[in-house]
Amino acid sequence: VVYEQEGVFIHSSCGKNDDQDSLIAGILRVIEKENEVVVDWRPLDETLDTSNILCAGKDSSSVVEWSQTPKEKCSRGADRPSSYEAEWDMVTTVSFKKKPHSNGDATTHANGESKWSFLFSLTDLKSIKQNKEGMGWSYLVFCLKDDVKLPALHFHHGDSKLLIKCLEKHVALNESPHDERVLLVKTQKSLSQSFENLFDESSYGLLQKWKKDPYTVTMGRFSKVTNFFFDGFRSSDPSHQRRPPSEMADFLNDTIPGLKINQQEEPGFEVITRIDLGEQPEVSRREPVSAEEWAKNMDSEGRILNVDYIKRLIFKGGLCHTLRKEAWKFLLGYFPWNSTKEERANLQKRKTDEYFRMKLQWKSVSEEQEKRNSRLRDYRSLIEKDVNRTDRTNKFYEGEDNPGLILLHDILMTYCMYDFDLGYVQGMSDLLSPVLYVMENEVDAFWCFVSYMDQMHQNFEEQMQGMKTQLIQLSTLLRLLDSGFCTYLESQDSGYLYFCFRWLLIRFKREFSFQDILRLWEVMWTELPCQNFHLLLCCAILESEKQQIMDKHYGFNEILKHINELSMKIDVEYILCKAEAISMQMMNCKELPPAVSEILGIENSSAAADSDTGEDESGAELSCPTSLYQSISTPVVAANGTGDGAQQMLETQSLTPA
Repeated sequence: VVYEQEGVFIHSSCGKNDDQDSLIAGILRVIEKENEVVVDWRPLDETLDTSNILCAGKDSSSVVEWSQTPKEKCSRGADRPSSYEAEWDMVTTVSFKKKPHSNGDATTHANGESKWSFLFSLTDLKSIKQNKEGMGWSYLVFCLKDDVKLPALHFHHGDSKLLIKCLEKHVALNESPHDERVLLVKTQKSLSQSFENLFDESSYGLLQKWKKDPYTVTMGRFSKVTNFFFDGFRSSDPSHQRRPPSEMADFLNDTIPGLKINQQEEPGFEVITRIDLGEQPEVSRREPVSAEEWAKNMDSEGRILNVDYIKRLIFKGGLCHTLRKEAWKFLLGYFPWNSTKEERANLQKRKTDEYFRMKLQWKSVSEEQEKRNSRLRDYRSLIEKDVNRTDRTNKFYEGEDNPGLILLHDILMTYCMYDFDLGYVQGMSDLLSPVLYVMENEVDAFWCFVSYMDQMHQNFEEQMQGMKTQLIQLSTLLRLLDSGFCTYLESQDSGYLYFCFRWLLIRFKREFSFQDILRLWEVMWTELPCQNFHLLLCCAILESEKQQIMDKHYGFNEILKHINELSMKIDVEYILCKAEAISMQMMNCKELPPAVSEILGIENSSAAADSDTGEDESGAELSCPTSLYQSISTPVVAANGTGDGAQQMLETQSLTPA
């Protein structure tokens, strides 16, 4: 129970104010269940008629209907306050009657409650009407999605503002432009809230059954971030399975307010004309960096001798698993690259003390204190939910009372103390899980997670500025890479690239296997070969799927479904090769648009034309992508994924120390 208020009345008849039978006193509760949040009102007097109780289930298309009850009709009381409105009288002329249904969602309770009791899921809520301030005691009227209005609830012992605040934690409420008293429920709430109740479980059921991968099924709820676009417009009537793509596109446009992929409407937009990027070069990858290679690049005091060289090795091949525990601390910025072993040991001591001081802050909060701290209570509730379903098929987290789950919980709770403004947002457990798996240490995992969240922070902020920016940047890159494909997506109302939302939000965590994510993340953390390499990874995946999407003439729904079903089916080495090839293709372009140069962090795009020599005009080695590919002499894996790649050798030059 996240909200409870006594003294909430239904005015059951239009008798005079002193007629006690005209008022039904009750308790209003908001209850957070495992799969939904429900609003529940029931009378204090349990001796009333129990024949019918309104129960608004998840299937809002067949919940309830009103039926006329002539015997209850009567004239409006003469001495009723002037603030009374039509909604107050509505309950004098109607009674609850359960509408015929076949799905079993709406049920009649037989546990002694009166016919006036009702409950409904927030997924079915369409709007809330309030009375004007200063006009008698406050009241609310809930309207469900099929335009069923519930009886007005009158708050005799306080106002309704606390209830509205509670509901806003679970749904986004905006004032109606037509009536300032009406609050409309938006389809998607802000990212600062859990994604838990974004989607109607019944409408999602069909796609959920199609999931074959047990990992994806286990983690399926969060995948609704993209799935709901496909199912969100389904109804129980098969003839209305799909709505016009233009209508669905408008719906998506409202999902992230302020996002404008069509930047031609924006001031200062640079029109990217069609540019010949040339052929994508063939790219190969090497074996993971070994412990021997790592050790050879350290001096006697533990300093990394050549940071650029090590980063290039990691970018080209990743790390062997035994190195990750140490190397990730450098890649994520927890350890400075130029630090000695002794300096790192001292740093860990300080950070350990700092961590446990923050952990003690939430550990020492009593139950009584937490009752008065709704934000901490909400953070804890969300974390406990998510921890229990994060990577549970991984041996590190499987089973009951797993110590890995306890650490996952404690680190996320401590992060709330570290950044209380952001706190916890669903999806953050996905970012922590691989880090904790590698570190196997609570303190080190926490500080590495802090560094990772510094990079990802904007993704989880309420305004979603990070997500807006990335989707716009991705659109810009994809248009340069393949304007024809972009035009096709736009023709299918898919130009907003919403199907990439999950990829960007948690850096492909749900798209690749757990071990592949370890490889992908460490490559991205090198920040090579350019800024925003993860956007080029998106381009690589989309370009790989372009042929099927266009050849089969996929429409709006099919594109969303197809992209979502790529989860756990993408070859990480192939995509890394392809994204690297795209980066080379763009950086070698002499006419790269300034907007693209800015996204990729290229100061002088023309310099890339000379990158095959690895030198600038003065003879000094360029720090550019092509030198990256020429600097390593190691067995490689070919981009085509064949076994022959292991026998190939790159034509190389000696590497000049930085």
